Amino acid sequence: MAATVIIPARFGSTRFPAKILAAATGKPLIQHVVEQALKCRRARQVLVATDDVRIVDALRPFGTTAVMTSPAHPSGTDRIAEVARTLVADAIIVNAQGAEPEIEPEVIDGLVDLLERNPSADMATAVTPFASGKDPSDPNLVKCGVSLDGRAIYFSRSPIPCRREPNNLANAAYHLHLGIYAYRREFLLRCAAWPPTPLELTEKLEQLRVLEHGGQIRVLTVARATNGIDTPEQYQEFVNRQKESRQSAVASRQ
Repeated sequence: MAATVIIPARFGSTRFPAKILAAATGKPLIQHVVEQALKCRRARQVLVATDDVRIVDALRPFGTTAVMTSPAHPSGTDRIAEVARTLVADAIIVNAQGAEPEIEPEVIDGLVDLLERNPSADMATAVTPFASGKDPSDPNLVKCGVSLDGRAIYFSRSPIPCRREPNNLANAAYHLHLGIYAYRREFLLRCAAWPPTPLELTEKLEQLRVLEHGGQIRVLTVARATNGIDTPEQYQEFVNRQKESRQSAVASRQ
């Protein structure tokens, strides 16, 4: 089944303006995402969906295909849906975040595989167990409730499930939601056409629109979360990791 990875990219960012084009490593941040996605065995192509010509221009030297989309889109889902309408040959569309330069190709492949194994599923997403030191009460860390057969039950900024008996060893684990999705193309187009729903507007989580309409989201559990970039400090840490990786590669060849 053919899959296309689409990376939505806006120029604006509140905490880190123009982060998508930060290039202290020698290439724009989003180009690192593109190159990770290109390592996927299931991806036929990787596209960037943007509303800013500066992103198109910055990616051109790397041979990356950037598609201009409407500036009016309220979400990344709407932006990738505009591109997906032109991809009639592709059955699965993967939405990868533009600020995840260390995304693991195996996660993308795993989501595509999961949809193929579950023909009744409309889309798939990924979660990971909460790492030590992460606070489930942090509203910026989205939690996902998962059924016994691997379907998403609910997503919330609140800690779910609520641990009525905090010290009970039988308590269900907290699952951290990772912001990556794989959609069946036709479902993506339907979903993007639906108006925002009450739970979606309350939690500010657009994946709840799918659950409110009765859609099925399959969940892939992975070992860890990768490092998304939201601040200049996080970007500098990424730059440092890249430098260390290059130095290690040089040393191994000597």
